[in-house]
Amino acid sequence: MQKNSAITLFGGSGDLTYRKLLPALYNLESTGKLSDDFKIIAIGRRDYSCDQYLEIAQRWIETYARKKFDSVVFNKFKKRVIYFKMDVSDVEEYYRLQQFYDNQGINHHIYYYAVAPSLFIPITNGLKKYSATNQAKVIIEKPFGEDLASATQLNTTLAQFFGQDEIYHIDHYLGKEMIQNIISLRANNIIFKEIWNNKCIESIQISASESEGVGTRAGYYDKSGALKDMVQNHLFQVLSIVVMDNPEGDFATEQLKVFNRLCAVSDYSKEVVRGQYAGYLAETNISPQSQTETFVALKLFVENDRFSGVPIYIKTGKKLKHRETQLAIKFRQVGNSLPNSLIIKIQPDEGVNFKFNIKKPGTITELQQVSMDFCQSCVLENRINTPEAYERLLYACMNDDRSLFSRWDQIVASWKFANEISAKFDQIPLEVYEQGSEGPESAIAMTEWIV
Repeated sequence: MQKNSAITLFGGSGDLTYRKLLPALYNLESTGKLSDDFKIIAIGRRDYSCDQYLEIAQRWIETYARKKFDSVVFNKFKKRVIYFKMDVSDVEEYYRLQQFYDNQGINHHIYYYAVAPSLFIPITNGLKKYSATNQAKVIIEKPFGEDLASATQLNTTLAQFFGQDEIYHIDHYLGKEMIQNIISLRANNIIFKEIWNNKCIESIQISASESEGVGTRAGYYDKSGALKDMVQNHLFQVLSIVVMDNPEGDFATEQLKVFNRLCAVSDYSKEVVRGQYAGYLAETNISPQSQTETFVALKLFVENDRFSGVPIYIKTGKKLKHRETQLAIKFRQVGNSLPNSLIIKIQPDEGVNFKFNIKKPGTITELQQVSMDFCQSCVLENRINTPEAYERLLYACMNDDRSLFSRWDQIVASWKFANEISAKFDQIPLEVYEQGSEGPESAIAMTEWIV
């Protein structure tokens, strides 16, 4: 971390900053990972004094920080935090912001765009016009564009100021502990390393279920839907980590190879399911005629040597029975025995479950399936010592570590594939499903879901 550095949080009074970013930065303070002169600049339109802002921030940190609230730590933390009131859509306001940076002696920047995508370009243009230095990184939240064309336009504008290598596309799934554990499990266990291929694996299933509805994100979500909101970024990232050929090689390049080899099924009407939860049309800021999917399930393949021919099932939806994100590997069956399965629980519970066959006690040979369970989040010490995703990712950016961030060429490839699927949506009926259910019946019938 360089001297005279700061992170500027555009959207400093927004939900993402309060709920995730400030608690993550407080955790880094608690663990001694922030340099003494590092500053946190929270940009907002509300008319707060710095003391008023810190009073609000304290309540969120007390609720959401991983580390137990400590007044001594917080007193040190709050000396870093400065609230700066401005209208980020007004380019001329950035002259005043640059004067503030000069007065503070800040010349190395991380800019975090925790704002609506429509503000990304105005902020960049303001910084570009008045910035005294381009020694800066920018962290961009999803959604990065509404499609490939808008994402390309946005990337071009950002790259003119920051440079392509200084744009950090954040996907908080890559910061989750159990996503990182997929690599460790694959690479460091001979029993999995040698059978992680199409000879031994029958299918791969990735499931991300949410029990909540669209909530305050309705305006954005109705223009996006489940495919763009979850599959195109989060779940494709998980998929790439699972099926990449060499997890010990150039991580980002191996992921890109997966995105470039994604293959959709031939019959979209049978192997892509779209759903919308009952009551969605009555939500605030939702069009009464909306055809936006709140649930999507699809079958696809990756045509690399390791996993060619193995069906991959992805499903995600809102207002479902449970909130859980899991990965399941279903191994091929031996004779009449039940197939082995490996389940990696990503959230909210974290852990690994492995099912295998043994002989039942008795005089005849009869098999039964048993489980080996590891619950990482059940252990208090693990919960306390496991960095939150945003904490891990912010620290990585501060230290120029791009390995946990999406690369632009990956975004291009994933958008191309998502666009290919969404272009066929007119062939796929939108099924209404009950809130608190498992989703549309046709999705349940698509495969014998392990997760």
